[in-house]
Amino acid sequence: MNRGGGSFADDAEKRLAPLFEGHGIDARILAVAPGDLDRHCGEAAKEAGVDALVAAGGDGTIGTAAAAVAGTEMPLGILPMGTLNHFARDAGIPLDLDEAVAVVAGGKTRQVDVAEVNGRVFINNSAVGLYPRLVRDRELQQHYLKRSKKLAMVVAASRTLWRFSHRRLTLRIEGREAPVETPLLFVGNNRYQMGLLNLGTRDAIDRGELCLYAPLARSARQFLSISLRAVFGKEDEQDDFLTLDGVTAAEIDARKPRLMVATDGEAQMMDTPLRYRIRAGALKLLVPPRPEDGRGTMRSMVEG
Repeated sequence: MNRGGGSFADDAEKRLAPLFEGHGIDARILAVAPGDLDRHCGEAAKEAGVDALVAAGGDGTIGTAAAAVAGTEMPLGILPMGTLNHFARDAGIPLDLDEAVAVVAGGKTRQVDVAEVNGRVFINNSAVGLYPRLVRDRELQQHYLKRSKKLAMVVAASRTLWRFSHRRLTLRIEGREAPVETPLLFVGNNRYQMGLLNLGTRDAIDRGELCLYAPLARSARQFLSISLRAVFGKEDEQDDFLTLDGVTAAEIDARKPRLMVATDGEAQMMDTPLRYRIRAGALKLLVPPRPEDGRGTMRSMVEG
């Protein structure tokens, strides 16, 4: 678990240990500094005698753990302890900790997708433009002003819209090239919903596709208008949005040699062109049994 996570509590280890013990699991629980999370996940994934890597935290922590085991036979368990827990929700993982530990104990696995940009794995989405700037602003406020994540996000969003700008990008997909001017290019690991009742959720995380969205706005007012129309299902897809579904790989180029890119809510600089690809079924995820799987835990463990 990430000791620097927004929802981390000093008694987290004491709370989790008896939950695992109650399900007969010998769990080694490590609360590590954010900068050491990648190393510890990598070491745990290769350690002899380990049956599963379990990540306790938000999407950033889950994404780091997923990167360590993607493409291997090591299953990943999730304990949703973040602010939003997008990936856990889309995967059907219960938000109650005892129930989430029970999912790990059940041993049922399913192959799901991860995506990557320039070799960096992400489980939810990546973005170029306004959102990475918003994320970096929020991170600086949290670090230097000690603001809460929610307050910092509100302030950052207001400032980002005030300093509105759009980018000229070039998309290359399956040998075809097209220019696009947009304030925000969003790349999702599988298709995201835009409607009011299911905003920001996915019907599936195992369809083996990237989905690209880009609002065609030239001003902050136009951007807000397009966004609201999309939320209420009244957008004109031809005039308002560039939407591409069913993509397995894409290259995004820009005039600048480096761009600020957000992946799963974390911002970093990356060299252009940005090379995205889907890794279909690369992650072996511990999940609740489906109704057709029957009720027996032992059967789930054997079949998983």
